Amino acid sequence: MASKKIHINGIVQGVGFRPFIYSTAMKFDIKGWVRNSSAGVDIHATGDENNITDFIETIKSSPPPLAKIDTLIETTVVTDEFTDFKILPSKYIPEAFVPISPDVSICSECKNELFNPEDRRFRYPFINCTNCGPRLTIIKDTPYDRPQTTMAPFIMCDQCKVEYENPLDRRFHAQPIACPNCGPYVWLERENHKILRGDDAIQNARQLLSDGKIIAIKGLGGFHLACDATNPKAIHNLRERKKRSDKPFAVMVFDVKTASKYCTLSKSEKSLLNCKESPIVILKKKNDQVLPEAIAPGRKTIGVMLPYTPLHLLLLEKEKSFPDILVMTSGNMSEEPIVTTNESAIEELGSIADGFLLHDRAIFTRVDDSVLLENNGEKYFFRRSRGYAPNAIPLPMETKEILAVGGELKNTFCLTKNKYAFISHHIGDLKNLETYQAFSKGIQHFQNILKTKPEYIACDSHPEYLSTKFANSYSEKERIPLIKIQHHHAHMASCLVDNMWNGDGLVIGVCLDGTGYGEDGQIWGGEFLIGNYQEYERLFHLEYMPLPGGDKAISNPNRIAAAYLWKLGLEWDERIPAIHSISQEEKKIIVRQLEAKINTPNTSSMGRLFDAVASLIGLRHMITYEAQAAIELEQICNTGIDDAYDFCLEGDLIILKKIFTDIIDDLDHSVPVSTISSKFHNGVANMVLEAVTALRTLNGHHSVALSGGVWQNQYLLNKTQRLLEQAGFTIFLHKNVPTNDGGISLGQSMIANEILSK
Repeated sequence: MASKKIHINGIVQGVGFRPFIYSTAMKFDIKGWVRNSSAGVDIHATGDENNITDFIETIKSSPPPLAKIDTLIETTVVTDEFTDFKILPSKYIPEAFVPISPDVSICSECKNELFNPEDRRFRYPFINCTNCGPRLTIIKDTPYDRPQTTMAPFIMCDQCKVEYENPLDRRFHAQPIACPNCGPYVWLERENHKILRGDDAIQNARQLLSDGKIIAIKGLGGFHLACDATNPKAIHNLRERKKRSDKPFAVMVFDVKTASKYCTLSKSEKSLLNCKESPIVILKKKNDQVLPEAIAPGRKTIGVMLPYTPLHLLLLEKEKSFPDILVMTSGNMSEEPIVTTNESAIEELGSIADGFLLHDRAIFTRVDDSVLLENNGEKYFFRRSRGYAPNAIPLPMETKEILAVGGELKNTFCLTKNKYAFISHHIGDLKNLETYQAFSKGIQHFQNILKTKPEYIACDSHPEYLSTKFANSYSEKERIPLIKIQHHHAHMASCLVDNMWNGDGLVIGVCLDGTGYGEDGQIWGGEFLIGNYQEYERLFHLEYMPLPGGDKAISNPNRIAAAYLWKLGLEWDERIPAIHSISQEEKKIIVRQLEAKINTPNTSSMGRLFDAVASLIGLRHMITYEAQAAIELEQICNTGIDDAYDFCLEGDLIILKKIFTDIIDDLDHSVPVSTISSKFHNGVANMVLEAVTALRTLNGHHSVALSGGVWQNQYLLNKTQRLLEQAGFTIFLHKNVPTNDGGISLGQSMIANEILSK
């Protein structure tokens, strides 16, 4: 006989871990106990020595599907006399923490019960178990027990309580457990009146969708706005009412088979759609698909997701008379955060929705859908949120407790503890008051559930970012040191951490994006760095160009194109589409701004160069959402073109004049814009290769990290990746966090840690 005390840390609470331990103990005739604590899971196991060994090996090799064991520490102790194996009540340990599981899409077993007429939860829209259901969106504090969730008001009926207390049941200590007798319910509301509840409400909502109406649906982490994705009029009405003229809508389909009707799907893309996180996956539209262009104007791709809650499954249930694909977009007015309460939905979405499908389970944390695509068989995030946050990201070294507050756009924040980084769900653009409040509240919430009190705070060096101003205030209030970090250094570091780079030596960072505050006070964005976590050196960058009107120019790519031509000494010829699109009066204003340097900051941004080229060739002169011009420029690429425009490297500058003169020459010779786009993209990829090759020759470094929002461009990414691989470079791409500003908080935290460690 032997006895072991075992401590396990990781995602081991709310995922069926204790019943797994209980049943495994039964299998190997182990006596003792298991319990949750604020620091993980503790086990006292007594039994035959060989059985104890097998017991521990089974825990390591076959944990529950949602569990993630980070550490398992076993200690031999004096053998105790136990007559059985028990699950003890949770133990609270001050300052200790255990990682929290993200929200998880409905599992196959719950899905089978949902559609089984013999099951007592048949067609119940809040069915869940320890393997699926809400987590982050309902947790108020840890340990993760029902009283500390938004399920606390719902008192379990006798049947649910039996399941909840049975260690061998799939719903043992499933904190959101519910059934039609005791749990939340759904109802349909129109014109401020509850008209139907339960399945009748869902069926009526389906009928309204079939009739071309728009329905606001309370989901897991906020509201969706839904309509028939095959109905052009319904889509037009949604765009008009939501004030979202061009930005693509996501769609939801019942299953992968339906998705393949509209999109081409690789094996790995099918896996992404079907995975437990159930993100929005960016897929290529089939040439013969019949969806209205208005779903994703100017795009060859569309964002597709599968139903991840029982409510969504019931809404999308297959039926001949019902649409097999729904627009499922964020429940908000354009550029505002998604709404989360019934009251705010009715108030803020009343001018959009024809009906409201509501329920009475409160959402504690607003969480958007995650967005990603498949890149060479790997996940490539555009937005990391539902299903993934707050999963811990392992770090290559031990860290101090640091709060990194990210940037202004696509904000996330990050908390580090031990060898983990906990990156928040997608917060959004902080210029919106509600989003900023969610950012501030989210930081406090994460500190509570992770039981961490930051010793240091890190932020972007841009003095006007609201995240920076928050960091200044937080630093003063909490009396902790503040570390300000250059934007593109954070991008590079984020990519390196994402690849578990250990910090030895130096790496080339190719950081291409729209905006980042530079050390010289200019706007950077086309940067070639050499460095590590602690420091960097800027060795190449795009030559500076003026932005007349500052931020206003970003919404008007034709102003950018005109300013670039002026700076490069090229004529404003009316035959150039960008110039032709600008009125004579506005041209005079632009010239005055440029000559007097009035509100005309300089930029080395690659994102702005893409905008300028898109307008130059007549593709997009004004944008209605971020990066629209650059995205549409990518979409028209002719993948069969290998020709490329030439950039020129002079000293530490990448010179742009030849690019513009060659494009204008091609316009004069009626070269198709698809060819021009391809030659431009190919030219950027060739330029990256030339620059990093020069740096390798100069310094001998052969590892390259690609980071920044421009690398969301899949044509450019894949082209550049192939060129660098052929040239023998080691390439670091993002894996677990977005390449855009949604990932920089991770880089900020690592840079701060290294600076503080020296």
